[in-house]
Amino acid sequence: MERIVLGKSGLEINRFGFGGIPIQTVDEIQAVEIVRHAISKGVDFIDTSRAYTTSEKRIGLALKGAGRKVVLASKSPIRNGTALRSDLEKSLKALGVEHIDLYQCHFVRDKEDNRHTIENGGAFEALTRAKEEGLIGHIGITSHSLDVLDMALDDDLFETIMVCFSFLEPKAKEHIIPKAHEKNIGVIAMKSFSGGVIDHSGIALKYALSHPNVAIIPGVESKALFDENWGIYRQGDYTLNEAEKTAIEALQKKYDKLFCRRCDYCQPCSENIPISVVLHLRSIINRMGEKAIAQPWLANAVDTARNCADCGDCLPRCPYELPIPDLIRDNIKGLDEPADNSGATTPKVST
Repeated sequence: MERIVLGKSGLEINRFGFGGIPIQTVDEIQAVEIVRHAISKGVDFIDTSRAYTTSEKRIGLALKGAGRKVVLASKSPIRNGTALRSDLEKSLKALGVEHIDLYQCHFVRDKEDNRHTIENGGAFEALTRAKEEGLIGHIGITSHSLDVLDMALDDDLFETIMVCFSFLEPKAKEHIIPKAHEKNIGVIAMKSFSGGVIDHSGIALKYALSHPNVAIIPGVESKALFDENWGIYRQGDYTLNEAEKTAIEALQKKYDKLFCRRCDYCQPCSENIPISVVLHLRSIINRMGEKAIAQPWLANAVDTARNCADCGDCLPRCPYELPIPDLIRDNIKGLDEPADNSGATTPKVST
């Protein structure tokens, strides 16, 4: 098993970690069992968030009976320092710990959002104070925007970054990951399966793991899925053969005009629609469960998307030439479709 150090944080971990999103979709007993199973196999880095509903609580329960220490990471989307401190205290309580190894400013969307994060009285200041108090060990940032992460690396305030990285979203390897390594900033790769769009676990994990000194955090909702992914990781050789390269090229071509890369160059929207969020509704619901719709940030995204005027202003801004208004309409239509025979809503939305 390969161990890495997350840059200047000094946190040494098994580079195959555990993401806390999918355990929201199963019952508590199963969620606890999955986390303990992962730890028993050798996982010692677990990432979760205040935004992941029941995830922190379930991970906390799992840790109580795990019998092994892990490096624990959580995060909050709050930018105001006072409110962020409240979120941190909720994280500590839910996880049942007095100290969190890594706490991250979660989902920093754009330049303005980044400014609010690091300004006086903002989230970073509150986390710096919490670090001085010993409540957290290190401070990180997560973003779906490479431009935001580039700014964060220039600011040189954070000890780790979390970045989307898969063969459908490979651009981080060109600049962001090398720059982070050069500045000794730890790199955590999220979305190895592009939010569930990629269902070929072998090539997805091999692609992400083939880039050295990057931690990955695939989340799962069953022991069987964990074991499948763990087996790929334990192979140790992540060289892609010709058949796998061909499969990747085919999937890249398939999703070229369908898959939103979350760059947000399409913004601003005249109706204030968070376009990249709406275009990933299916993966959000699949990973977080139906209760995700009740989250204010997602409920607001859906409400604003219903007001899409089909003006087309976003179309020339998209570097991937996605038919954005059509995809917005398809996502909302899929969300509104009636439940299937199992009684669960199955959104048939675009990727």
